[in-house]
Amino acid sequence: MSLIADSIRVSWIDMCFIRRNIPTILVTCLVAPLLYLFAFGYGLGQGMTVDGFPYIAFMIPGVMALTALTSSFNTVATKVMVQRVYYQSFDELILCSMSPTAIVLGKAYAGAVRGVISCLILYVLGLVICPEMNLSVGVIVLVVVSSLVYSLLGVASGMLANSNLTLNLFTSLVIMPMTFLCGTLFSLDAMPDAVSAIIGVLPLTHTTECIRAAVLGIPFPWSSLAVTIVYGVAFLLLGRHLIDRGKS
Repeated sequence: MSLIADSIRVSWIDMCFIRRNIPTILVTCLVAPLLYLFAFGYGLGQGMTVDGFPYIAFMIPGVMALTALTSSFNTVATKVMVQRVYYQSFDELILCSMSPTAIVLGKAYAGAVRGVISCLILYVLGLVICPEMNLSVGVIVLVVVSSLVYSLLGVASGMLANSNLTLNLFTSLVIMPMTFLCGTLFSLDAMPDAVSAIIGVLPLTHTTECIRAAVLGIPFPWSSLAVTIVYGVAFLLLGRHLIDRGKS
């Protein structure tokens, strides 16, 4: 209980910021996903089917997973890097009598909340326009887990980056390729075996498969859920290690 309470204290100011600026946050988080939805779903994908589903129904779960990544990661990584490098306010948290785990989780909550809100709006929109999509509590749970995992990645990245340039480099080399190569907008069946093997290691591939399976009612990939959880634990331990290293 102390861990949960401390992590909530760490995240409180970020939660207050979200509450006071919710309209602006929603606009900034939803513009890109909605553009993907209308440009690819109704533009290029009109009349297409993928794996037996209309392309728009296939694509919406992928865009949800993509939104969980971008909204959660960008929110946390930039804020942690700025607080640590430019304002040095992150050092105050490290000096507090809180466990590193509570600090990492507290900083991750804000990004997770943004990711969950954005994904659920897309989910409701998809339920309205796509009869092939299912209403399921499991989808909500998967969105929460995915958003938290990518928020934890954002904390670790913000701790490692020493400038905006370094963080942008990581985004360009890791986040941007995942955006287009992890089955969010198209099926991976036509990819070469070597490329598919690399893509299969990336976390967004697994969260996309989990969310798509829950939304469309196809067999659930439990192995992908396990991989997603392993990534989340790894990102949490990495963030904790970086904070411990900062204390020494």
